[in-house]
Amino acid sequence: MRAVSTPPTASDAAPARRDAEATKAAILKSARYLLARHAHTDITLKDVAERAGVSPPLILKYFGNKDTLFARVMSFEADAEALLDAPLEELGRHMVRHVLVSQTELGTDPLLRITFARLHSDQGDTLRANFRTQVTERLADRLNGPDAGLRAELAVGTLLGLGVMFGIARGPHVRASAIEDIVNRYAPLVQTQLTPPVD
Repeated sequence: MRAVSTPPTASDAAPARRDAEATKAAILKSARYLLARHAHTDITLKDVAERAGVSPPLILKYFGNKDTLFARVMSFEADAEALLDAPLEELGRHMVRHVLVSQTELGTDPLLRITFARLHSDQGDTLRANFRTQVTERLADRLNGPDAGLRAELAVGTLLGLGVMFGIARGPHVRASAIEDIVNRYAPLVQTQLTPPVD
């Protein structure tokens, strides 16, 4: 008697979808990590795969090729959306907390890869252009008053300083401090650029 196979149900397909999303996230995280430490031309799909714990053909399956993968990594669109997801009067605290939580809990930083743009030749130009349009200009569009572009760049520069001290210089005092303590101390520096005091 021949066994009758039943088609997969929605609940059967859900774990596979979750596994695929987790695998894609691991590949992107690996590529971001490597891009922050090595020149784009020196990174191979094998390097990305080894760090992500997958095979190179799996990267090709999900992303097609190295250029497509790194085009995703060089975009700040999703990072900016999360970084700027707060009302303007609370944005400084949110941004500082987001940078710290991203590094401590997710092992990534929403902004830090821009500091390595000079390593990446033509791809560095893409990284800088994306950063300007997707992060600083997007933030400037939300600001009121004069010098919005300058204030946005200063606010983001302040965040980058914190990200460098925490994630690259690995300052022992910063890393040993509670996140909320750093937020309380540092957020006013960022917020001053976002909503400067009225004369």
